[in-house]
Amino acid sequence: MTLPTTTEAERIQWGRPTETIPPPAATRFLRGPQSRRFELRRTFSIFRELIRGFRKLHFVGPCVTVFGSARFDENHRYYDQARLIGKYLAESGFTVMTGGGPGIMEAANRGAKDVNGRSIGCNIVLPMEQQPNPYVDMWVDFEHFFVRKLMLIKYSYAFIVCPGGFGTLDELFEVATLIQTGKVQDFPVALVGTDYWAPLIEMLKKMAAERTIDSMDLDRLIIGDDPGDIVSKVTDIGMKRFGLTYGPQIKRNWWLGEW
Repeated sequence: MTLPTTTEAERIQWGRPTETIPPPAATRFLRGPQSRRFELRRTFSIFRELIRGFRKLHFVGPCVTVFGSARFDENHRYYDQARLIGKYLAESGFTVMTGGGPGIMEAANRGAKDVNGRSIGCNIVLPMEQQPNPYVDMWVDFEHFFVRKLMLIKYSYAFIVCPGGFGTLDELFEVATLIQTGKVQDFPVALVGTDYWAPLIEMLKKMAAERTIDSMDLDRLIIGDDPGDIVSKVTDIGMKRFGLTYGPQIKRNWWLGEW
């Protein structure tokens, strides 16, 4: 079989010729079967990444994860919304967790820091390195998206989804699938931006009509534009459904390097 010729444009990745950049081990890992030695090394690498995440996030407290695009700057209305969401979540006693990058993630972390709340970032290592935003108290770097996504879900009692792209949709539907299948509890999921998400909601209604999802899957979603109202509903559900309180924190015993 003759492979297609790669064009110069296709050889450019993150502004640099790919010939000068050895493919990351995580990229090679997803190319299909590799040598047994390579795959054994990757297995141990993923295990170490999981353990590092578990230890660093062990004492973060009840979190709410905010998802959204990295592409909105501080002058955008969605950035302002996310910043208020982070502020109100912190004032409600939640730790604000994001992917740790710019845009919506930065805004939510920044809002938490505006009121001296706790702010956590789970940063993904990319070919063009994404630095954690300056508003996180602590961050963890991950090489694998699936490990990072696990951490963003594992420690949260609610998920607030601001406007975003492929990554945001991936995170939203991962959470929705886990709730639908009972793999995680029925945590609240909020979509912020009624105009932005309107086409998606219409698609979900069509799916419910065709019975590819249940109507209750759609009914679970909180949809709105007002950050205060969104956070109020999330807090109310968290307290009534899962027994979260404003009580004293549990005593912490560090013995495996937890933060």
